[in-house]
Amino acid sequence: MTATDTPLQQPRIAWQTGRVQAIVAETSRVKSIILQPANWSGHWPGQHVDIRLTADDGYQAERSYSIASPPEEELLTLTVERVEDGEVSSYLLDELRVGDALEFRGPIGRHFIWSQTRGGPICLVAGGTGITPLMAMLRHRRRSLAPIPASLIYSARSLADVVYRDELDTMAHGDRELRLVYALTREHPSDWDGHRGRVNEALLAESSFTREQNPTFFICGPTGFVEGISSMLVKLGFDPLAIRTERFGPTGA
Repeated sequence: MTATDTPLQQPRIAWQTGRVQAIVAETSRVKSIILQPANWSGHWPGQHVDIRLTADDGYQAERSYSIASPPEEELLTLTVERVEDGEVSSYLLDELRVGDALEFRGPIGRHFIWSQTRGGPICLVAGGTGITPLMAMLRHRRRSLAPIPASLIYSARSLADVVYRDELDTMAHGDRELRLVYALTREHPSDWDGHRGRVNEALLAESSFTREQNPTFFICGPTGFVEGISSMLVKLGFDPLAIRTERFGPTGA
């Protein structure tokens, strides 16, 4: 399966095993886990998988994680943030090793997907590790070599908390059709001339597109962040039907 305009009805998804090929530290609290699935038919940017851990006594825990890799890649990349007292994230970040097997099922989700065949412009708004499914979209856009107008507004506590920062900066460099804006809410370099504080209506109006351009918005992050951004976009006059959201909370531990 590859990214298309019209997703087919999703069949029942079976659990399968993926072998860990690499583990990449993205920030002090975030790592990307790169898997080789045993049987993978592809995905659309924006989808996720369920991870299942099984203890020796039979106890099981399941969590959902967005896919960060584009559909053009055979390997599957999941990006995981440490959650305090999170039994699944703690295992994935502290115990999992290259060569280990990880049980998962997917891809899952149909409402929060985008492919280059759908065109643009697109405006992506990320809060923290909400960048993960949006990164799959940006990587797919880059692989497709389609000059689709896009913007990314990324809210993080500090530059050190920006996941994929080097790759994002490289993407934006020299790409006139991609605008990258960081909104730093807590810590700023002494010479920082970018946005300070939370994403607000002024930043959205300045960094997205005009109503006449009919952009599609993809917003991902904590529930409060997603609801706040969505409300501001509606106040700015953007079509509510063009605003797609994905949110996460403590259940992602």
